[in-house]
Amino acid sequence: MVRWLIFVGFTLLGTALGLLVANWILDDMSLGASGFIIDVLIFTGVLVVARPFFASIGIKHAPVLAGSSALIATLVALIVTTILSDDLTISGAATWVLATIIIWLVGLAAGLLLPVIFLKKAVGPGQPQRRVTTYRP
Repeated sequence: MVRWLIFVGFTLLGTALGLLVANWILDDMSLGASGFIIDVLIFTGVLVVARPFFASIGIKHAPVLAGSSALIATLVALIVTTILSDDLTISGAATWVLATIIIWLVGLAAGLLLPVIFLKKAVGPGQPQRRVTTYRP
């Protein structure tokens, strides 16, 4: 349960960063400041549910496409967030594709870097290495 909560926390941070970076880079994407937290919560909620769902479908029915399940889940989360929120608007097919890729990449980078940054101190230093001695007659 604790690992899942940590995962969701890092996903929230990654989503927030991804939405901000995509909004900063893309001209046809608009993210309102007043509903930013709501947008992040909606997006993360949908993403946490959709990612395992699309991964399991990909593994069962199209193993070649299983790796793209995170991109599909990101697109679905983006669509649901724009439908449910008035503060996030995206126009143009190219902007939809680029926003999905940017949010996915930033989320991926955050998923790799944030645990290293935040959990390294919580876990503490690693176990000391044992010396392996070999027998030499």
